Amino acid sequence: MQPFVPLILLASLGLFAGLAISIWIHSSYQMEIIVRPRSNWATPAQVEHPLISVIVPARNEARNIRRCVEALLVQNYPQFELIVVDDRSSDATSSILKELVEGHPDLRVISGKEPPPDWAGKPFALTQGVEQAGGEWLCFIDADTFCEPDCLSACLTAAIQHRADLFSMLTDQELDSFWEKAILPLVFTALSVGFPANHVNDPERPEAIANGQFILMPSSVYQAVGGHRSVCDQIAEDKALAERVKRLGYRLIIADGREVARTRMYTNLSEIWEGWTKNIYLGMRDRLGLLLVGALVGVLGSVLLPFWLVASGIWLLGSGQTAAWIVGGEAVLLWMVLTGYRIRAARAFHISAGYALTLPLGALLFTAMMAASAFKVLSGQGVTWKGRSYHR
Repeated sequence: MQPFVPLILLASLGLFAGLAISIWIHSSYQMEIIVRPRSNWATPAQVEHPLISVIVPARNEARNIRRCVEALLVQNYPQFELIVVDDRSSDATSSILKELVEGHPDLRVISGKEPPPDWAGKPFALTQGVEQAGGEWLCFIDADTFCEPDCLSACLTAAIQHRADLFSMLTDQELDSFWEKAILPLVFTALSVGFPANHVNDPERPEAIANGQFILMPSSVYQAVGGHRSVCDQIAEDKALAERVKRLGYRLIIADGREVARTRMYTNLSEIWEGWTKNIYLGMRDRLGLLLVGALVGVLGSVLLPFWLVASGIWLLGSGQTAAWIVGGEAVLLWMVLTGYRIRAARAFHISAGYALTLPLGALLFTAMMAASAFKVLSGQGVTWKGRSYHR
C-alpha cells in the first residue's frame, strides 16, 4: 500500500475540504424573518391601513399575467390600488389585460413607452407606474409572481414590525420541467451563500440584495433615494436599488415569504440560460472573488467528484487493493453527505428527492452560465432580455 500513500492523503484532503465546503454552502440559507399569513396578516392597531400602490411591469407575460393580476385583485388588504404597466408587449399580454380591465374597472393598465437609450426596460416601466401611483407604500411585483390573498397584509405587517425601509422576500418557486428542478435549487443555494439573509439584514454589514419579484417600501423612502431613476441603467435593478437604500442609511430587510407568494420564473432550459446569464455577472461583478469561488466549486462538483467516484470504482474492480477501498470509500462518503444536503434542498423546493442525483449536471450548467454571463459582458457582446439588448 505504501506507493499509494500520497494518493490516500490527497483523497483524505479532498474529503475534508469537500465536507467543509458542503457544510459552509448549506448552512447559509436559514432565514430568521418569516412572513406567516395566519399569525401576521393584520397590521398593528396603530396603523390605519395606509394605501399601497401595487405596480406590476409586464413585457410579453401572456403566460403569467392573468394569474398574477387575478391573485392581486382578491387581496384581503383593505386599501390598495393595482397598476399594471404593459411594457410594449408583442404577445397576447395586452389583450389579456384589456379583458381583465373590462371585468375589473379598478384595475389600471398603463401602455408603457419605449425606454430612452440610457435606461433599462424594467426600471423605466416601474418608473412610469410610480408616476401614476398615490400610495403611501409602493409594492413592486413581477408578473410571474402569484400572491396568496393575505400577501399584502402579511408583508406590510412584517415590514412595519421590522422597521423596513425596503422590504423584500424570497418567494416559493414553482419548478415543473426537468431543467428547472436540476438547476434552480443550486442557483438559489448559491445566492444564499453570496448574500446570507442575516448579513443583508444587518445595517452594519455591506451585503445588500433584494428580490425584484416582490419589493415593498414607503413611497417617501423611494423618493428620497431617487427611486428607479437612480438605477435607471441597471439590469439587476433590484440589487442596485437595495444597495442604494442600504448605502444611504435606510433599513433593508429580506425575509422568507414562501408561505404568501409563489413564482414560476422559467419553464425550459433556454429561458433559464437567458435569464441567469443576464443576471449572474452583473449582479456579482462587485464581488468577483466570490464569483470565482462559485465557479471553482461548480467545477469540483460537476467534474472532479464524479471523476473521483468513477476512477476509484474502476481501480477497485480491477485490483481490489486496500488503497482503492480507502480512496473509493472517501469519495462515496463525500457523495453521500452532498446527496443528503441536496435531498433536503429538494424537499424545500417540493421536488422529488431523486433530483439530488442531478447535482453534477446542474453544477456543470450553473458553472457554464457563470462563464457565459461574464463573457457576454466583458467581451462587449452584452445581454439580451425580453427582446431587448443591453451593453453594460
